[in-house]
Amino acid sequence: MLIDAHQHFWFYTPERDTWITDDMAVIKRDFLPSDLEPVLKANGIDGCVAVQADQSEAETVLLISLANTYDIVKGVVGWVDLRANGLYDKLETYSQYEELKGFRHVAQAEPDDFLMRPEVIKGIRQLAAFDFTYDILIYPSQLKAALHLVREVPQVKFVIDHLAKPYVKKQEITRWSNWMAELAKQPNVSCKLSGMVTEADWHGWSKKDFFPYLDVAFKEFGPDRLMFGSDWPVCLVAADYTQVKTLVEEYVQPWGDDVRAKVFGENAVQFYGL
Repeated sequence: MLIDAHQHFWFYTPERDTWITDDMAVIKRDFLPSDLEPVLKANGIDGCVAVQADQSEAETVLLISLANTYDIVKGVVGWVDLRANGLYDKLETYSQYEELKGFRHVAQAEPDDFLMRPEVIKGIRQLAAFDFTYDILIYPSQLKAALHLVREVPQVKFVIDHLAKPYVKKQEITRWSNWMAELAKQPNVSCKLSGMVTEADWHGWSKKDFFPYLDVAFKEFGPDRLMFGSDWPVCLVAADYTQVKTLVEEYVQPWGDDVRAKVFGENAVQFYGL
């Protein structure tokens, strides 16, 4: 089974979706599984993991509903207030939904120390009781906090979204790669090969821009802890789906069919329990 481990659905609302700026006009509309289905089919992908984009439980419920309705949606990464009182009871309720695999918070929009805060760590630690995963969405400046988190909570499975958004456009790599190497030493941490094109020059990137970052990911995490994600529809501001898939596919090709199978499906199936 070929899996896209990272994409989004939403009913576009200008008042809520302020992160979608004017230069991202191409994604200022609704995106639903019915839009993605033909795209996945054209690219030979069997299913996807729908990841939260809005900090609301209403979106979590929506994504679960879409997973129940559309066969292509194999799993959901939702949102819940990890600092709330009564979190354990809330997680227990959510554990009844087989489609819900884990949670994410848009930590990239928080202060750099957010993931180090005791109340956040306490909340994420409670995910383990229900075998929920946690997606880490951060910028490179927040990698120190992420490392602290994963060391403090070894019983939770983590995955770094979008390679922690390295500064591809500036071709900065050294500090980012050092932190990624430390994170990769933690056996409970995986990484998504996703979201790269939007960190480059949207209108002037080339495949070779990303290869140094992919080199680091493969060296540090190895083929068993990496998974392909398109970040559709956000990727559309810089590339279409086929371009994003081809970028990773061409890089992985020399590694052979076994590694390709892992990166394009097997690792996501295992990590999320799809």
